Amino acid sequence: MQHSSALPTTQLNSQVIPASAERPTTWWADVLRRFWVQRLALAAALLLLAMMLLALLAPWVAPYDPIEQFRDTGLSALGEPVSPNATFWLGTDGLGRDLTSRLLYGARISLGIAITANSISILLALLIGGIAGFAGGKTDFFLMRFVDLVISMPTFFLSLLLVVILRPGIWVVILVVSLFSWTGPARVFRSQILQVKQLDFIQAARSVGTAEHRIFVRHLLPHILPMVIIYLALGIPNTIFAEAALSFLGLGVPPPAPSWGAMIQNGMDYYRAAPWIAFFPGLAIMLTVVCFNQLASGLREAMDPTRRGRS
Repeated sequence: MQHSSALPTTQLNSQVIPASAERPTTWWADVLRRFWVQRLALAAALLLLAMMLLALLAPWVAPYDPIEQFRDTGLSALGEPVSPNATFWLGTDGLGRDLTSRLLYGARISLGIAITANSISILLALLIGGIAGFAGGKTDFFLMRFVDLVISMPTFFLSLLLVVILRPGIWVVILVVSLFSWTGPARVFRSQILQVKQLDFIQAARSVGTAEHRIFVRHLLPHILPMVIIYLALGIPNTIFAEAALSFLGLGVPPPAPSWGAMIQNGMDYYRAAPWIAFFPGLAIMLTVVCFNQLASGLREAMDPTRRGRS
């Protein structure tokens, strides 16, 4: 009798248990599902992926060498740049160089500088803000006073001074841009760690004798990782603007290597006769910045812990 009654109970329980309980999803699976339904953020991510692929494949997809000068076909009879046509899809610049090729190669430099410099900046912010929040006491006090000191500096003029002293170059631009852009995220990461380290599971880890560095790496960092990813996406547009500003002032990547900021600066001499020289790199910067902002907005929405389990 007991054996015969167990079978219907099992069948009844199998019918009552929902499908979501049988197949539990992880937090990252929820993040991916919520991000996937955000069409604008997803489109921005796909567009950024396409731009990065074109930048990486520039030596194979670019129609010409970016520094090759077409004196005969790339310039008019009056020596002016040629407008977009079947040979030069986006026209040429003042030296007869193909603008399409320079735009693709410029994406490698501009995006490479932006991603690298912002990654270094976020790493510095995580290191300094994380140590300050986790250690507390005098360490927190002195690190935060150092952050206040960096914030109080005139960053733009110091950036110009460093570029002039160290001579313009890709790694100099990366150093200058990343040197002054980590302070804001460092404060945010510190405040977040101050909150997380008071939670019960951190106290439990300490009570069983877990090493402090292991608590920081294994327990604290995973909880602020979503915020790190969002700040990484949010910081890239500012880094692109900073690189473009330095290149526009002639203090960025030295010629003849193309960058979007340098291309805009070169196009200012022809803004009436050949507006496409400055228009297309400016459009590329605008699209990249908008896409990264939309991506960051979508990630913020998808990683919101209060939406766990919601559609």
